[in-house]
Amino acid sequence: MPGNDPGMERALDKLRARDLLSPEEEEALRTSVTEIRELGAGKSVVRTGSVVQHSTLLLDGLCCRYKDLSDGQRQIMEVHVGGDFLDLHGFLLKQLDHSVATLTPVRFAMVPHERLRELTETHPHLARMLWFSTLLDAAIHRERILSIGRRDAMARIAHLLCEMYLRLEVVGLASDYRYRLPMTQADLADANGLTSVHVNRMLKKLRDEGLVTFRGSEVIIHDWEALQRRAEFDPVYLHLDKRPR
Repeated sequence: MPGNDPGMERALDKLRARDLLSPEEEEALRTSVTEIRELGAGKSVVRTGSVVQHSTLLLDGLCCRYKDLSDGQRQIMEVHVGGDFLDLHGFLLKQLDHSVATLTPVRFAMVPHERLRELTETHPHLARMLWFSTLLDAAIHRERILSIGRRDAMARIAHLLCEMYLRLEVVGLASDYRYRLPMTQADLADANGLTSVHVNRMLKKLRDEGLVTFRGSEVIIHDWEALQRRAEFDPVYLHLDKRPR
């Protein structure tokens, strides 16, 4: 059991930001974990077509959800941070149509589906909160489609940097418009449908315009309001309001 593991607290903080959780619900989620594992960077967590019998809760590090083509080109659909379930939807789907991989060294918790089934049957409000998590993933996917389909290159990157700041802030990993984002320019390219060269140019433009600096895995936002305007970033899709669910 993870007990007061900081990574488990991040998962609870993500839910607490959106609704109240009872001590019983928090303990139920903690005790649903049967094992904690570690993986290095660039490792596969779940492969396309895998039949899954557990869901994976990311405790520390970054992972990505992605699809790829036969020639090796990869499209990252979502970047996951500590506190995110990587494959909660697999509880009902049982087989994934995409892959999940690590971007950095990670720790993650294993939650067997039989325990999730018990949890959803005995704690209906917590079940709704887990359902909310999958709906939040879908909202992030929709915003990523909009970025890749209609935003220009600079706005795509600016939008992702805005999104990551708020998501990391919720789980205590960002503050004062600074955060660590240990993604390579190739990772950023795969997340935005760009080339690494184009990403490099856009990061330089963002820096030259005094909006944000991304250097050595650290993001420093110099002008939050201007960065949001450049990205046409509206955080409504992150559903950060706290209300009964």
